[in-house]
Amino acid sequence: MTSAADEAPLWQPGPDRIAAAAVTRFQSWAAEHHGAPAEGGYASLHRWSVDELATFWKAVAEWFDVRFSTPYEEVIGDRSMPGATWFTGATLNYAEHALRASEDPLRADAPALLHVDESHTQAPTSWSELRRQVGSLAAELRALGVTPGDRVSGYLPNIPQAVVAFLATAAVGGIWTSCAPDFGARSVLDRFQQVEPVVLFTVDGYRYGGKEHHRADTVAELRRELPTLRAVVHIPLLGTEAPEGALDWADLTSADTEPVFEQVPFDHPLWVLYSSGTTGLPKAIVQSQGGIVVEHLKQLGLHCDLGPEDRFFWYTSTGWMMWNFLVSGLLTGATVVLYDGSPGYPDVSAQWRVAEQTGATLYGTSAAYVMACRKAGVHPGRDFDLSRVQCVATTGSPLPPDGFRWLHDEVADDLWIASVSGGTDVCTCFAGAVPTLPVHIGELQAASLGVDLHSWDPAGEPLTGEVGELVVTAPMPSMPVRFWNDPDGSRYHDSYFDVYPGVWRHGDWITITDRGSVVIHGRSDSTLNRQGVRMGSADIYEAVERLPEIRESLVIGLEEPNGGYWMPLFVHLAEGATLDDALRDSIKRTIRENLSPRHVPDEVIEVPGIPHTLTGKRIEVPVKRLLQGTALEKAVNPGSIDNLELLHFYEKLARERR
Repeated sequence: MTSAADEAPLWQPGPDRIAAAAVTRFQSWAAEHHGAPAEGGYASLHRWSVDELATFWKAVAEWFDVRFSTPYEEVIGDRSMPGATWFTGATLNYAEHALRASEDPLRADAPALLHVDESHTQAPTSWSELRRQVGSLAAELRALGVTPGDRVSGYLPNIPQAVVAFLATAAVGGIWTSCAPDFGARSVLDRFQQVEPVVLFTVDGYRYGGKEHHRADTVAELRRELPTLRAVVHIPLLGTEAPEGALDWADLTSADTEPVFEQVPFDHPLWVLYSSGTTGLPKAIVQSQGGIVVEHLKQLGLHCDLGPEDRFFWYTSTGWMMWNFLVSGLLTGATVVLYDGSPGYPDVSAQWRVAEQTGATLYGTSAAYVMACRKAGVHPGRDFDLSRVQCVATTGSPLPPDGFRWLHDEVADDLWIASVSGGTDVCTCFAGAVPTLPVHIGELQAASLGVDLHSWDPAGEPLTGEVGELVVTAPMPSMPVRFWNDPDGSRYHDSYFDVYPGVWRHGDWITITDRGSVVIHGRSDSTLNRQGVRMGSADIYEAVERLPEIRESLVIGLEEPNGGYWMPLFVHLAEGATLDDALRDSIKRTIRENLSPRHVPDEVIEVPGIPHTLTGKRIEVPVKRLLQGTALEKAVNPGSIDNLELLHFYEKLARERR
């Protein structure tokens, strides 16, 4: 990659915005109190944050007034990865921090949550009401015998009750875990059976795409197959009676009870998140109460610039780490917007309508949604009042350059566009939003504070301006404390530390530019490698999906027994399009002109659809395994795929090629 230094930014924050940003004020304060550099802007602050890791995290805890009921002995004990220890000896509680705004009499009646469903009506939950419900439910959980370390599960959509159930679980020191109700029973059991929950919160169904989807039969199966359950709590979203033996949500949340917050060690588990599990059982990833408190305060309070005046909306489900990240907006005192419904109902503008109606100041969505809006010819800035939106953030996959341009042109020309990248594994961002830096097309603004991010070649040498492996060379507080059912830590070690010992390898291809911005090229575990040149699939998707005829695409690189290399591109066509020679030529020409001749596929093949994980990410490795001849049941975990039928096409293609 050539030097980026002379390219004009798409957006540049003005001096008033830079001065008002929390990260600017934090830098000045940290310079006075902790020896941070007062000059040099964000780049110098970031350098200090990784060079002086312990001092930086001490400063974060002080700046955000983290409440340690027992003081810590040292910020970092053991620095080794895996196994780093943080704020040793300290005790605290996540839920206590999430409900701090409720202690302010001036904010008691202000909304902590704004719930919006497909009818696009708003239902606020005040800070005082949220605190009351959490207090009532936490007392009931204790009465049911839930003690610190017990697992509490939710089969719930993105509704206020899910937030209350999570916070009540954290308040008693329990370990929260959740799945969205569009997950089938097998997918849920693949996750929950690993952690053996003692309580299950469920809905009777949910509404999506204008329809009601009943879940009574699925809930009955979950109850049969989870023998550790002591209680099931019924939330009548569709108005049905609680099934026999289930407790009613209203009965558990009606008391006026002040919450009691169990003070737990810093590394006490807060929740279990799950990897996509496409090639086996999902990894059950355990993150800590303290690690998430300090990491999310840093990421949301400094990088996202959130505070009590903000309204924080991110389109997500309870089965994706972004739900956990969204709920942590409460840590900053922001109002959290919960949208429960289809991203495209009644039309593709649905999310923009929610942003308008709720007065969202930070609106987060997926890159795929942005590109779908672009293809559909949506004009958000013209059709909706988005004057309160200060930032549009995207994740899930890299935001293509055309997505940056479209947001700038169609939402607002003074819009902070934050493409961010992280992972379920750390429940935060490695790189992305910085309110004081310019935005360049196709780039994440910078590595996050406290993240010692690098791009490495196979020998572990750092790269600038070239594609390499995303690595993190120093520990982060939100890295997993462990995987569940991994007693010797071998699965955890092999997931991140098998390539570069003692260094976190995430599995993404990235380029770090000479100005410190980051470009994401896609997953390295599905690497395309032609003539010794490594290529990211995301670059190909970005080029191909500019074409109006292409709805979605998938590219695979296959090493063949004879030493050859076959790289097919699978395309799911837009309605009315035909894959004829002219379109094939157009696809190949687009790739050649925007990328290179090496990126041009050997074949372009029409498919009935592109398979995804349950959180919407296209699956490359299982398709590659199918094309290599692996049997379907061994190539993929069926419960992790959104449409298993689509895989039969690739299975049949593999047979035809043999």
